Amino acid sequence: MRRTNAGVRDRSVAPPKVNVSVRDEQPTERKTERQEPANQAPARAGQRNHRFDGKPRENSRDDDKQNSRPAYSARPADEREQAPRQARPQGVDTRITPRPDKNEPQYRQAPRRGGKVRDGYDAVNTPQYGAAAKAAYKSTSISTELPRLSKVMAERGICSRREADEWIMNSWVMVDGVIIDTLGTRINPDAEIVISSYAHEVQAETVTIILHKPVGYVSGQAEDGYQPAIVLVHPDNEWLDDPELNQHHEREFQRRYLNGLAPAGRLDIDSTGMLVLTQDGRVARHLIGEDSTVEKEYLVRVEGTLDDDGLKRLNHGLSLDGEKLKPAKVSWQNEDQLRFVLREGKKRQIRRMCEMVGLHVVGLKRVRIGSVNLGKLPVGQWRYLRNGERF
Repeated sequence: MRRTNAGVRDRSVAPPKVNVSVRDEQPTERKTERQEPANQAPARAGQRNHRFDGKPRENSRDDDKQNSRPAYSARPADEREQAPRQARPQGVDTRITPRPDKNEPQYRQAPRRGGKVRDGYDAVNTPQYGAAAKAAYKSTSISTELPRLSKVMAERGICSRREADEWIMNSWVMVDGVIIDTLGTRINPDAEIVISSYAHEVQAETVTIILHKPVGYVSGQAEDGYQPAIVLVHPDNEWLDDPELNQHHEREFQRRYLNGLAPAGRLDIDSTGMLVLTQDGRVARHLIGEDSTVEKEYLVRVEGTLDDDGLKRLNHGLSLDGEKLKPAKVSWQNEDQLRFVLREGKKRQIRRMCEMVGLHVVGLKRVRIGSVNLGKLPVGQWRYLRNGERF
């Protein structure tokens, strides 16, 4: 039973809410514009605006407008009109940006572009702006007459350019007694190049694979729903009946052999025969480089009539894509099959050559690249390049 005491608040009834406006605490002209009736609940206070000083959002709009006026608006209009304007310099066309002066500070001039790190450009110690940057660029410019180290290594057949860049970054290359670890270094073409034994060990672990590609597989990346020929390189398709397998490769297939394994040359989707897949950049450059002269032999089954003049044109005298073809060796293998030996490999070259002389190709098989023959390797199977084989 609750006691009746005038000094104790009755907690069974909620206390009345008191709405105290922040503006009531400050003397303003509009202190109380309206008062709420006694029998009506007090108005709900506006949401606080925490971006400013805690005033209610609804009640502080007028004050914010007054406080946000720019400083110059407080001056009388006559004073603003009397303020003198800065005179435009005589004889200067402000529409044209003046050329940089060497006496001007660098931050006042237009920036200059830098170079590449592989060419020896140092972005930290090289000035970036003004006349100082121009003078530094002229003094530190690298002669483009000398070849890059990676190019010289590739031309000498030491490795590919990609491998050369990796070896240089690992400090495995020495030029005239100096270890080179900077990409893009230019050297004398006759300089002495010494390769570290670590690089030779890494290069010896690369593999080259001979695959007998079936019809219906593309040489490179998958296209038009056809699978690439590299999907056939797995242990189930290795040719274990190779009579010289154990003499040259006594190792099991590993997944790392697929890293960087790429075709060295193309073979059309509707053609079959020998396809070379390699991790060795030297092999790829030797087979498909711009200066490659490796022979590739094909057996081509054709339909149609070929006279002596057409046979001479196949050997030498045809052009594709506006370029004259290199001399070829074309002869009859049997009554319905031709033997082609080429030293270049343009897209669908043999089929287009035969169309020019009135022949239709119904079958094409590559049987030799350089001195490496396809031999008895079954269709769809692969083998390692033997130690004694050279393209």
